[in-house]
Amino acid sequence: MPRSFDMATEYGGTVEDVHRAFSDEDYWQIRLDDSGADYATLDELTVDDAGGLRIRTTQTLRADRLPGIVSQFHRGDLSLVREEIWTPISNRRSTARVTGSIPGAPASLTGDAVLSSVADSAGAIASRLAFTATVEVRVPLVGGKIENFIGSQLVELLIAEQRFTTVWITENS
Repeated sequence: MPRSFDMATEYGGTVEDVHRAFSDEDYWQIRLDDSGADYATLDELTVDDAGGLRIRTTQTLRADRLPGIVSQFHRGDLSLVREEIWTPISNRRSTARVTGSIPGAPASLTGDAVLSSVADSAGAIASRLAFTATVEVRVPLVGGKIENFIGSQLVELLIAEQRFTTVWITENS
């Protein structure tokens, strides 16, 4: 049975700053290099005329690094293909549809993200990313355990990506 996870984080930058970072190929190359994956590629980065974004990445973990519960059901290296489709900014807000798949595995992730403007604790304009994800692992008996594991990893990933993006914005503004 699919499991849903709600999470949010705040960036030290405006919606425009974050969206600009998401549209920068250097940002993605460095972010992927820093992701902890054994191999990572930026497969697509498209910015349309209106400012919408389509980003597709592949991140691979070697089989020897996979948790036991995962390696029981997936042989070999595990690749995650992730796609994010962001709308152009409108009224200090952008939304995205996020999908994730593991080729050769009965697992999928779908989610919706909202990047919106907020005031930080000092009253300065910052941004907040709210993300709702649904994870489904179609493996009898243990699928729920794997879904919970993936959900906890999503929280850690969101935090790491927020930190990276905030530093990127600070260093590249």
